[in-house]
Amino acid sequence: MAKRHLHDIDTNVDPWAFVDDVGTFRLADPQRSSYLYFPLVNEAGIMSAITPKLHGDINASQHEFLTPPTAVENLHNKRTARNFWVCEHGVGPWSAAGNSATQIPEERPGGAESVSMEGGLLYHEITRENDERGLRAEITNFAPVRDDMVELMRVAVTNTGEKTKTITPTAAVPIYGRSADNIRDHRHVTSLLQETWTEEYGVLVRPTLSFDERGHTRNETTYGVLGTEADGTAPESFYPVVEDFIGEGGNLEWPEAVVEDLAGVSAGTEVDGYESLGGLRFETTALEPGETAEYVVIQTIWTDDPDPATLVERYGSSEAVAEELAACQDHWREKSSAVEFDTGDDTFDQWMRWVTLQPVFRRLFGNSFLPYHDYGRGGRGWRDLWQDILSLLLTEPDNVTDLLYNNFAGVRFDGSNATIIGDEPGEFTADRNNIPRVWMDHGAWPWLTTRFYLDLSGDLQFLLRDQQYYKDLHVDRASEQDEAWSPEDGTELYTDDGEIYEGTVLEHLLVQHLTQFFNVGEHNVMRLEDADWNDAMDMAPERGESVAFTALYAWNLRDMSDVLDALRAELDVEEIEIARELQTLLDTLSEPVDYDDPEAKQARLDDYLDTWERTVSGEKATVAIEELAADLEQKAEWLYEQLRDQEFIEDEDGHQWFNGYYDDSGRRVEGDHDNGVRMTLTGQVFTLMGGVATDDQADAIVEAADEYLYEPKMRGYRLNTDFDELKTDLGRGFGFAFGHKENGAMFSHMAVMYANALYRRGKVEAGHRVLSGIYEQSKDFEVSRIYPGIPEYFSERGRGMYTFLTGSGSWLLLTTVTEVFGVKGRLGDLRLEPKLLAEQFDDGEAAVTCQFADRRLDVTYHNPENADVGDYEITAVSLNGDSVDFERTDDGVVIDREVVTGLDSEAVHDVDVTLE
Repeated sequence: MAKRHLHDIDTNVDPWAFVDDVGTFRLADPQRSSYLYFPLVNEAGIMSAITPKLHGDINASQHEFLTPPTAVENLHNKRTARNFWVCEHGVGPWSAAGNSATQIPEERPGGAESVSMEGGLLYHEITRENDERGLRAEITNFAPVRDDMVELMRVAVTNTGEKTKTITPTAAVPIYGRSADNIRDHRHVTSLLQETWTEEYGVLVRPTLSFDERGHTRNETTYGVLGTEADGTAPESFYPVVEDFIGEGGNLEWPEAVVEDLAGVSAGTEVDGYESLGGLRFETTALEPGETAEYVVIQTIWTDDPDPATLVERYGSSEAVAEELAACQDHWREKSSAVEFDTGDDTFDQWMRWVTLQPVFRRLFGNSFLPYHDYGRGGRGWRDLWQDILSLLLTEPDNVTDLLYNNFAGVRFDGSNATIIGDEPGEFTADRNNIPRVWMDHGAWPWLTTRFYLDLSGDLQFLLRDQQYYKDLHVDRASEQDEAWSPEDGTELYTDDGEIYEGTVLEHLLVQHLTQFFNVGEHNVMRLEDADWNDAMDMAPERGESVAFTALYAWNLRDMSDVLDALRAELDVEEIEIARELQTLLDTLSEPVDYDDPEAKQARLDDYLDTWERTVSGEKATVAIEELAADLEQKAEWLYEQLRDQEFIEDEDGHQWFNGYYDDSGRRVEGDHDNGVRMTLTGQVFTLMGGVATDDQADAIVEAADEYLYEPKMRGYRLNTDFDELKTDLGRGFGFAFGHKENGAMFSHMAVMYANALYRRGKVEAGHRVLSGIYEQSKDFEVSRIYPGIPEYFSERGRGMYTFLTGSGSWLLLTTVTEVFGVKGRLGDLRLEPKLLAEQFDDGEAAVTCQFADRRLDVTYHNPENADVGDYEITAVSLNGDSVDFERTDDGVVIDREVVTGLDSEAVHDVDVTLE
């Protein structure tokens, strides 16, 4: 057969398609698309990625990888994959997973194979059929929803030929069994620590030590690969060592043990100091035509004493696996059904199921542990904690109050926050790398999330709960180090009297916003410090300023002022206690600062930081709520006017928008430039969202964004124009190739926030264009090459990148529920403010099912005249068929919370809304 060159290969592919109403999708020939992977995870802590050829790793943490750690570029490597061999006597080996040296996609000596993938809640199934051989294999992988760190693999091998086949099956899973840090450094040395042994049902590996040159520790983790036949029969023998399995000159794609039909070792064998393999050889069996043989492979991690017998009893049969798979599907179906949409576009409705799950995935995976793990060594960042709660309030509200409260323990008294986030809610640890970094936007997100919580719950008392502060090596917003501090001192802030200091949640929010208000640069805009939301704006720590997030802080200050008025009215709270030191920043109540003087403002922040050192006084001051609200309002109003007057710019072609940044040379970043017009999307989002932009300015922003940032081939808005310069006085992002990641990609996260801002400002058609563009690009599989869901961004070629783990999922779900369908709260009451276009109704109806006040509501909008947004208003609301009274607002209606809380908490309740 002549070789085919790349340009000869047909790259047209069939897209995935949903096959039911619970998000199950199928894809033909998935192996013909690179970089595809699917998440498998459970609450117990197992985290897996799996590709169409079963590549991808299985782990429990950065230091506990069952299989070799896999970055996205390693997904091409067959030698790290889960594999299952079927050796047909008289014919030779066949990899049911497609990981064989003889199974080359374009030149298959054994005949062409048909491959299909089915992805469901939350399982991955590959069907591979070889007509020439007369064999079909169905391989199903999932993580059972139990307290076991287990990934199950069920393999069903069917004889599709006309003659009896004699086969010897062999499972082969490489057991890495150590930290990801050792994938290169000390790879061989750490293999010498491996204690490997075989038991009745499999291979177990337990390293003697966790290798770390800073201090080795005794290892307590055990890794195992166990297996059974369908009826629970144990494997015949085992291959516990890689080099024995592959043979001299062999490899995992053509292992000698399989090719030469070599027997393995028996149970009770121990071989220490080598690279390990979960090699399980099952008994030779004769398969009649049409007959199927099933096998179960249990891949597991124990953090305590290993108990193979219990796992085999629980999972070691086809019947048990079928039951566990059903339970897994039920569990994830419930998760994905927390919010459901009915728009008339069935594909969109099912696609949103996967978007709904993405914040849950990020809670379980963090930002790492899928093949695009560029965000570090595990866990989530500070910003992620707060943004993910936005969607968890919609999907998993039961425990969110405590999660929200616990996160405030990460705030430092200087307004900065912890940078190392632990695995448990509210767990923060000192920065082990001693990297002094402050992201200036971090203080803004807690209020945005808290306000959403208050609107849904009405729990204003939450603001008055006491919480401790975080203390570590870094002081004065990480500009100095407390040399007297050590990790043994703990991470709590103490008073001068040696007591752990606590202040209200409201006090924490004030600390974050007041310190930032005074922390300005030479243009009287808040300092960028080490970066803002765009982590790649990280090279302007001295003179850099962020207009974009100054606008968000301004909005927050105004919003907090309004909520303080509500706190006074609803709870009859006339005054509150705050830390004595904080009075320094409430300047309008004592010593006013000239807000037009940036040096005076920075001096006032320095005064505050000088009022305490390692400890605080612990003394409280009483402040009238009315006066506090007025102080915040005055600061907000000054910011609004300053940004509108100073930062709204115009280029030589007459386009207008907000400048978003100043660089470390003190220069305005955006506008006309010798290299071409410069514009960022971030600078427009928060000026729009918080009302800093006037209505006229908002119109101009949309026009400018369409002109300079919209990219038709990606159906969306770039994060910035091409600066055509390596801006080392602004950030590393400009070292990236243009059109990738933070340098001009269609970055879903900011794009969705832009849509949210447009909807808030009544720019519904423009907002819909943003969201529909992301959806269309995501589902265009021939270009995006991703499974259902929203990626972090799209590359210059339109491929979806960093799939599944992205804050975009939270914001897309939030925006669709609260802005598009308009189901939201107003300090505990239910608000309905739909912004649906006529095209989003199906026969005059559109519906969303979601939770409010611990009740499940099926909200259906009836639009009999198919009117467009702006042409309809709510004229009637009924609940379970009974008319409901409401208060009319400018954009919709408000229904008293008591109407909802009076409903049965176990039932689904019909809310019918008439639009005329």
